[in-house]
Amino acid sequence: MNQKEIKELIEFLIEKDITEFELERGDVKLRVKRGHETHHETHYVSAPVAHTAAAPASALAGSPKPSAATPAPGAAPVAPPAEENLHYVKSPIVGTYYESPSPGSPPFLKVGDQVKEGQVLCIVEAMKLMNEIEADASGELVKILVTNGQPVEYGMPLFAIRK
Repeated sequence: MNQKEIKELIEFLIEKDITEFELERGDVKLRVKRGHETHHETHYVSAPVAHTAAAPASALAGSPKPSAATPAPGAAPVAPPAEENLHYVKSPIVGTYYESPSPGSPPFLKVGDQVKEGQVLCIVEAMKLMNEIEADASGELVKILVTNGQPVEYGMPLFAIRK
């Protein structure tokens, strides 16, 4: 990783209000941890000097201001209210939600569709990898809880399926 890639990654983490991130690629290890209580951020890079350079301190300066749509720092994603016989399919990774296999294609499914266990429901892009998210239960799709192109967190509910 070069300095520019590290800086872009840090800016992305700040923009998405991600407080801790770890990346290991071969012999390059990168760990970024942001503390909300003191508004100081810790940056740690462990890699051979020939392969990477440390990010400039200016890339770490400042903390994003929470918006009305952003949960409070340290707060867990809010789960929708539980309803009888509903199963929630949750995101297994942090990334960007896509409802169709490619731009312009019809969505994988719509509310009211019957879903079978193992059926592809959506794609979550993480670090330029397209991860197909499959149903872990069968039933009728009653709610799609995210919008196309929306960032999603680990464990965030994506779909509600009535068994």
